Amino acid sequence: MLIAFNKPMNTLSQFTSEGGWPALDGFGLPKGVYAAGRLDRDSEGLLLLTDDGGLQARISSPKYRSPKVYFALVEGVPDDAALDHLRRGVTLKDGQTAPCEAEAVAAPDWIWDRDPPVRIRKSITDTWLKLTLTEGRNRQVRRMCAGVGFPVIRLVRFSIGPHDIRDLPPGMWRELAP
Repeated sequence: MLIAFNKPMNTLSQFTSEGGWPALDGFGLPKGVYAAGRLDRDSEGLLLLTDDGGLQARISSPKYRSPKVYFALVEGVPDDAALDHLRRGVTLKDGQTAPCEAEAVAAPDWIWDRDPPVRIRKSITDTWLKLTLTEGRNRQVRRMCAGVGFPVIRLVRFSIGPHDIRDLPPGMWRELAP
């Protein structure tokens, strides 16, 4: 079984609550499924869950380089140099990231209002970036964007491989063909 779940903001990617944050156990997911990879509490979007250990390993292992598409709302307006830096890879404390695809895009027309709302400052312009990564380090997108001078204020994972959250509202899930 493979499930696409649109993880809401401030929800943990595990089945037990911790620190007062809600977990996956409150969304009516089938018994026996586990997250294939993680999505930070303060990030939103696609989380794949499965009851197949081999499939879970293939989805989450960096060895398979499954592309993951993220939409990041950043403070400021990245120039071509910043986008090129993201594309080449950014040096983080845990080493150089792999090259990725990075482009500035219009606000996605499929995006939902976030709860709680994003803090927007009138004095700072914000920009949506679309990033496609093939590795998944801890808080990688946030650290990469901050590393080129553009902190992330909202992060949504749109897809993993061929699976996406199109037409899947936050907190909802659907079964997929593995």
